[in-house]
Amino acid sequence: MALSTSEDSTGSGSIFPDLNAEDSDDLGPTQIESLCMNCFQNGMTRLLLTKIPFFKEIIVSSFACENCGWVNNEIQSAGKIQEQGVQYTLHASSTQDLNREVVKADSATTRIPELDFEIPPFTQKGALSTIEGIIDRAIGGLEQEQPIRKATNPEVASKVEEFIEKLKKLKEVETPFTLIIDDPSGNSFIENPYTPQKDEALTVTYYKRDAKQDSMLGIQECAQEEKTENTIADLRHEVLQFPTNCPECNAPAETNMKLVQIPHFKEVIIMATNCEACGHRTNEVKSGGATEALGTKITLRITDPSDLTRDLLKSETCFVSIPELEFELGMGLLGGKFTTLEGLLTDIKELIVAKNPFYGGDSNVPEKYVQLKEFADKLNEIMLIKKEAHLILDDPAGNSYLQNLYAPDPDPEMKIEKYERTFEHNETLGLNDMKTENYQQ
Repeated sequence: MALSTSEDSTGSGSIFPDLNAEDSDDLGPTQIESLCMNCFQNGMTRLLLTKIPFFKEIIVSSFACENCGWVNNEIQSAGKIQEQGVQYTLHASSTQDLNREVVKADSATTRIPELDFEIPPFTQKGALSTIEGIIDRAIGGLEQEQPIRKATNPEVASKVEEFIEKLKKLKEVETPFTLIIDDPSGNSFIENPYTPQKDEALTVTYYKRDAKQDSMLGIQECAQEEKTENTIADLRHEVLQFPTNCPECNAPAETNMKLVQIPHFKEVIIMATNCEACGHRTNEVKSGGATEALGTKITLRITDPSDLTRDLLKSETCFVSIPELEFELGMGLLGGKFTTLEGLLTDIKELIVAKNPFYGGDSNVPEKYVQLKEFADKLNEIMLIKKEAHLILDDPAGNSYLQNLYAPDPDPEMKIEKYERTFEHNETLGLNDMKTENYQQ
């Protein structure tokens, strides 16, 4: 087996460089002479380690055999397994929905309930495609063995042919259908073409993996928990450190963790990572307490520059919306944050506009770029107090907080509501399956 790489690909810098059309010629792929599984002669495999903005690190591989002409392309996630699994449910009702871009990891299960059709995990390689491409790939997989079925079992071949026709009719979208991508690794994605507005046809649900899913992904639980003699009082005055990997360049880094008391609220855990290799900094906030008995909805009317300085705690279970912009940020996006109102609006602008992979660079669509620019301009007007707006923090777990500048008196610009969670809220938070009594039974 022979291996060769370009000079620049072995130089200094990140293992996974950013995907950029301007410098892609300098980041030549790794070439490996490998065996062709079609003719059993030697062919050439090319591997490109890169990073998609707003997504994560990937490995793009391409095999070509000059002897028989067989080619094979695939994409693999090189990033870490996410803390939570993700399920995307798309209700397709028009041919435009078939053009949505999709990142499907090899650990994802794909289902179409209307046809009782399912593609189990690890039966297909990961792919960057569209909804139509996923359907075409399924059709191609079923048609591949049809000649053998017709010769050995005509009855089964006839039923498969009928099912293939049903899949082909899905591409005409004569009747709406549902596509579900369930990925325990959290590394799959379906595009929202209406960003930054909410996509009524697409539902994104994050969930905690069970033991079976962890085992499928190769994650093993620790046999024994480490014992510690630290008390809560000690943790309040101590900054804990533990090794991790930088989310940007994947280099070894240190994460600092500290327990902090927020006045008029509760204790939270702040975690911050600073990478010395690439300079990337990140922080995340976790609730230090239990899930509250009631959900919390905080509505703030932004009217004064002082509103932008309010301290804000957004938990990872919190929804953020700005009705005047028809904007809603789902649960889990941006993670947990302890920042100011201005800092949250800046992060939203960076997430939706600056880091959006489908509306920048080579994939830029002029109409959608204009739409995003209008959203950014309106958001800037809100941050400059030129446009009145409302910010809503809706947290079913009740672990989000917005500073009251008039404390201990009521804030005339802020409304706090407590509400009973729905069954769907409890299901998302994992409370419906939680057993709080008679543990040993």
